Amino acid sequence: MEHQQRAEQRGRCRHRDDRPPRGQPVSLCRRCSHCRGKAVISLHPVDLALIGLYLAATIIVGLRRSDSEGGAAYLLAGRRLTLPAFVASLVSTWYGGILGVGEFSYLYGLSNWLVFGVPYYLFAALFALFLAGPARRSGYVSVPEQLEAAYGRRAGLLGALYLFIMTLPAPYLLMVAVLLTLITPLPFWLAVLLSAVFSFVYIFRNGLSAVVRTDALQFVLMFAGFAVLLGFLFWQYGGFDRLSEALPAQHLTWHGGNSLQYILVWYVIAMATLVDANFYQRCYAARTEKIARNGILVSILFWILFDFMTTTAGLYARALLPELQQPARAYPELAMLVLPPVALGLFFVALFATVMSTLDSFAFLSGQSIGRDFFARLRPGRVMGDERRQTRAGLAFALALSVVVVMLVDRVIDIWYALGSLVTPALLLPLATSFSRRWRMSARTAWLSMSLSGLSVLLWMLLRHLGWPPSLTVEPIFIGLLVSLLIVLSHSRDESAGGRR
Repeated sequence: MEHQQRAEQRGRCRHRDDRPPRGQPVSLCRRCSHCRGKAVISLHPVDLALIGLYLAATIIVGLRRSDSEGGAAYLLAGRRLTLPAFVASLVSTWYGGILGVGEFSYLYGLSNWLVFGVPYYLFAALFALFLAGPARRSGYVSVPEQLEAAYGRRAGLLGALYLFIMTLPAPYLLMVAVLLTLITPLPFWLAVLLSAVFSFVYIFRNGLSAVVRTDALQFVLMFAGFAVLLGFLFWQYGGFDRLSEALPAQHLTWHGGNSLQYILVWYVIAMATLVDANFYQRCYAARTEKIARNGILVSILFWILFDFMTTTAGLYARALLPELQQPARAYPELAMLVLPPVALGLFFVALFATVMSTLDSFAFLSGQSIGRDFFARLRPGRVMGDERRQTRAGLAFALALSVVVVMLVDRVIDIWYALGSLVTPALLLPLATSFSRRWRMSARTAWLSMSLSGLSVLLWMLLRHLGWPPSLTVEPIFIGLLVSLLIVLSHSRDESAGGRR
């Protein structure tokens, strides 16, 4: 078929069939002079102009001066988020891993929805019903403040470190750089640096207000781009009946060929929603408790819609490009196959918008966690200084460290998996119980749970990496959760017998 031949021509270099070097995320030759310095995907000038217009609009919107000054305005947009702003910001922040979603749906079909959709809807709903209101009522600025108020200074500092790790924007910086190297002749290292600097500029100036304003723009663009892609696919290749005939039967099953344990691991990782600093930050910044709760519930509806769009696009990619050598490029290659100029540019804008909306949110939170919530609180009896200056310094540090991580680890899912496995067990129980005096554990128990569960995950990862013993097939996140639960249960019995310590 013609579309298969076109896919094969894109899937490999015609001049040298050589493996790309480590750190190079696209299929360029190692030494081929023809491919060096050339874009992998050639876009029409109109499409490139649309991408440039999007980048310019993002900078203009992000740099617009905020109405108010001060720490609360910079960190929480003055606690004035309306329902539309809350929803647009939270929905767009959720989908930074768009290339990973394309890869998973291309490889495993409908199970993409079961793995990356359903568990997150469930835990997001639990957050809305049980945590959103208490978080808004607390009046805190950050999760480490909540942990410190409940369990003391040590827990707050350790929580800040964990959140810094969890919100490090390295995976999303990697994806923006990958997109840039697909459509421009930029070397990978330069694409990484430019991506970091671009997001740094407007966040540095206006904080969460800039993040929310740019998220509103990106929310519209990400839905518009995928709507255009699906419209052309339905028109040119038919609906779901035609699609199901062209797909492997396994792609239409609930598991997609994955083991039950593998799928369950992602359900456990989805518990990270309950400790997601983006959720807490938006709730802290919401105008009212009702907006915080309803905003998450409305966001779930938009996530369901967007998951339908992305999963369907992944299925079309598998049907039309069955020999694609790099599944992470499923969406860009599919768009190149079916979209004309202008529509193609809009879709690439949607890809950039989807990733950038998450990159800036995570970068800001990571900077706040390490700058304001950790370094500025290290000295006992400290007096909080300029929160904007502290967060800005942390932002620079977080993005610089992310650049280093991206140059060392070139698989997005590897970064997600490691960070989620480490932080979720450490924070889940202490943070979830911190809002209720009835269920709140002692400061000593919280500290032991947070520290030992994290250490157990790191040790388990090290043993698995070393291959000893060979029977270690249990995933690290389960070990961390088990350690945390055992500590909480054992100390709760001691405390009920001898009083809280």
